[in-house]
Amino acid sequence: MEGTPRIRISDADRERAAQRLHTAMAEGRISFAELDERLTTVYAARYAEDLQPPLADLPPEHPPAPSGLAVVPPATPTTWQPAPPAGPAPVVLKSGMGDIKRTGAWQVPPVLEVQSTMGDAVLDFTRAVLPQQVVEVRVKLGAGTARFILPDGATADVDGVSAGMGSVKSKVPAGPQHGQLHLVVRGKVSMGDVVVRYPYEVGRFRF
Repeated sequence: MEGTPRIRISDADRERAAQRLHTAMAEGRISFAELDERLTTVYAARYAEDLQPPLADLPPEHPPAPSGLAVVPPATPTTWQPAPPAGPAPVVLKSGMGDIKRTGAWQVPPVLEVQSTMGDAVLDFTRAVLPQQVVEVRVKLGAGTARFILPDGATADVDGVSAGMGSVKSKVPAGPQHGQLHLVVRGKVSMGDVVVRYPYEVGRFRF
């Protein structure tokens, strides 16, 4: 007799698990390197049990009830269930055929989502205001190109980007470094390109 069929998880389930890891890193429970490794596992997960290993040693999403308050146990034993996201929703930068550009001292949120049908996107982090060291960027590109310009010493993980007829190029180290910006890029590219690099220097100019 065959066992009960496993149910595949959704992209929303993966994003909730990823947010839980970001929260754990912000609380000092896991390191930058551990965050990067566990996010890779989360985004590759297909079933609910695949999400258990990267979250197994983290505390429950919600703290236990104070003493004296009744706790109603679940009716039936369950495996881990994706919890609602603890952090804010991603800031969405969206364009059809136009371009998206952020330069100078712009405020960078913890999670960005870049959506472009045919336009290009340029996000320059060299002088940006970075309240956090790990920034997640989710890309949904058609035929446009997304360029991410990082300050010297910053790192980026682009393994979570799947490309159809486009390309994904990173010219910076992948492993996070303490005290430096670490960009985690995830998402899909149809016919466009994703490029991560440091600024070019020509004489006194950097771009």
